[in-house]
Amino acid sequence: MSAISYAEAPGLVRAIGRWDLVAFVINGILGAGIFGLPAKVHALLGAWGIVAIIACALLIGVVIMCFAEVSSRFSKTGGPYLYTTEAFGPTVGFLTGWLLWLARISGICAICGVLAEYASFVVPAVGQGAPRTMLISGVVVAISILHVSGVRHAARFGNVVTIAKLAPLLVFVALGLPVIVGSRFDFSVQPTNQDFSGAVLLLAFAFVGWESALVAQGEVRDPRRDTPFALVLGLTAVALLYIGIQVVCVGVLPNLAASKRPLADAALQFLGPSGATLIVVGAMISMLGTINGSVLTVSRLPFAMAEAGQLPRWLTTLHPRFRTPVPAIVLSAVIVLVLTISSTFTYLLTISTIARLLVFAITCAALPVLRRRAASPPALLTVPGGLAAPIAALVLITWLLASTSWKETRDVLLATVAGVVLLGIARLNRSRPEGQPGEA
Repeated sequence: MSAISYAEAPGLVRAIGRWDLVAFVINGILGAGIFGLPAKVHALLGAWGIVAIIACALLIGVVIMCFAEVSSRFSKTGGPYLYTTEAFGPTVGFLTGWLLWLARISGICAICGVLAEYASFVVPAVGQGAPRTMLISGVVVAISILHVSGVRHAARFGNVVTIAKLAPLLVFVALGLPVIVGSRFDFSVQPTNQDFSGAVLLLAFAFVGWESALVAQGEVRDPRRDTPFALVLGLTAVALLYIGIQVVCVGVLPNLAASKRPLADAALQFLGPSGATLIVVGAMISMLGTINGSVLTVSRLPFAMAEAGQLPRWLTTLHPRFRTPVPAIVLSAVIVLVLTISSTFTYLLTISTIARLLVFAITCAALPVLRRRAASPPALLTVPGGLAAPIAALVLITWLLASTSWKETRDVLLATVAGVVLLGIARLNRSRPEGQPGEA
């Protein structure tokens, strides 16, 4: 018998089609990272940053192939939480879901901070203080209301945003490539292994976010077929775009390493003020799209864990008309606002990346377990090469985690301990006879 004991999430609507899912994957990946990281990566590696982007794309590609096979076995809400529960049991599953929720929450916060930075290019006052808080609050509240109103609306918004965010970036690459200066690509200085791994770790933030699409499988029309397709196509498209963006930034912006808004500053060099404004607007739209997809994740994960009895049951409450998990959406929005206002971008980015890498490692380790277990749901896609893909993914993830700093790693571990405490409280409440004080 399968390790999953809870039923298909009741009441959720399967309204997400194949191309809606592709849009969610692209929106998840293409967020704030690429608008801020070209400068940081160039400061570490110079022209070798282009090689780091390719290396990071290949690394994430190996991980995505593992996820593609695992996801082809499931059609319920939960994503990695669901997969690891099936493979390793409810405790490991809960910790995976908890880490993924932490990764997405901190990721939204980091993106909100960059959104305010880019918005200050147009309206300088929103870059700090009360105007910044008001801007971020307005964005989070508006997108939360959109998600309360129904997953169909969120999917349609995601489709529109995907087109709106890709158009200015494609224009940036197409018009920037012909004017790059070849002498700025200096590969003579070899970066250290520490700098290279640190840059790849930073870039990993720009290549994650696709896991949001997996969490919503319970609202996808044909999740076992469409999810692997969307993952592979979405990563390929975004990787090619990232390489083009970095090449243009290096080739046209002399002081790239010092830029706070590298794409806007690069566009200013060859498109003028109107081009820079176009990139800023495109960046803001891109971040809105990523926040939209992330809200889907941070609300559906608590819903799925509450369905399994690992979080309070009130998180499973659905809107009577729209069939959306309103308490989970509101709770996540409040936490995002508090963390965004009180934390820095680099800290949140690193926390998000570490937590995601741990989720990726556990899920990749689940692949051979699900293959061996006869009672596991059958896979519609099998990655060739036997154990080569999951082993390679685990080795690469370990290499990246080894380059993290102790402060952020410590905080992720503390957050994990907090999750264990919550799970223990939930189990204690379930073990009490009905009517005793302290029940959920």
